Amino acid sequence: MGILDPTKVVRAALQHAASISGLMITTEAMITDIPQDAPAPDMGGMGGGMGGMM
Repeated sequence: MGILDPTKVVRAALQHAASISGLMITTEAMITDIPQDAPAPDMGGMGGGMGGMM
């Protein structure tokens, strides 16, 4: 594989980041995940059974 040149790695990372940002700027619509709230935890001291049914 050889020795990696740190400046070449940084240059490639910057080029890829610029490419992705250019795509994001010129795109008219973008698909993302909607964050969802986690359900409240079960009550303490209630062992076993089907959780979340109370």
